[in-house]
Amino acid sequence: MDKNSTSLRASTGQRIESALLDDIASGQLAPGERLDETKLAHRFDVSRTPVREALSRLTAQGVLVSGEKRGVRVAQYSREELAQMFEAMQEIESVCARLANQRLTLLARSEIEAAQENCKAAAEANDRLAYIRANEALHLAIYRATDNRYICDLASDFRRKTGPFRAKKLETQADLIASVQNHEELLAKIFSDDTQVAVDGMRKHMTESFMRVLAVNN
Repeated sequence: MDKNSTSLRASTGQRIESALLDDIASGQLAPGERLDETKLAHRFDVSRTPVREALSRLTAQGVLVSGEKRGVRVAQYSREELAQMFEAMQEIESVCARLANQRLTLLARSEIEAAQENCKAAAEANDRLAYIRANEALHLAIYRATDNRYICDLASDFRRKTGPFRAKKLETQADLIASVQNHEELLAKIFSDDTQVAVDGMRKHMTESFMRVLAVNN
């Protein structure tokens, strides 16, 4: 196989991987749902090879898990496992808030503010899927503001794994608007001159988020 074919297959696999991550983060693919290689190949109009490679990478990330008959499913967690994951997320995101506060550049702030504006627009339009995507982009912008790619990768990994569980708490326009307001409060603290205020703000944000996730994932 020549280099061009290898590169094309890799880019196709990455496109499929990105689309599936989007589906999982938005809750379009529910926890425990089985993914069919043949159906996915038809959806993306490709052979099963790049689909299989994308599924393999997502399984290695813990987003998918191997099931019976060599199939894969979206990872599903118990309440205890979710509690432990959110406990870890709270610690990591608090570190992100601290570093973002200390290292915030004009470019990083503009990226965070742009993501928040997209959240507002999606909430006003009552576009749930667009809001979930904008919400993910907002948190990723905060992670990047830490200027530490290892911490950014850790935080992103937890967001991928908990995506379908978090998506359930954003069902109505009222949910979207409330989330936007929570972000306004959080960002004001991250942009403040007090690092501890930023850390405490993120801890509060994550605690409230976890309680809502538990309430809708009984």
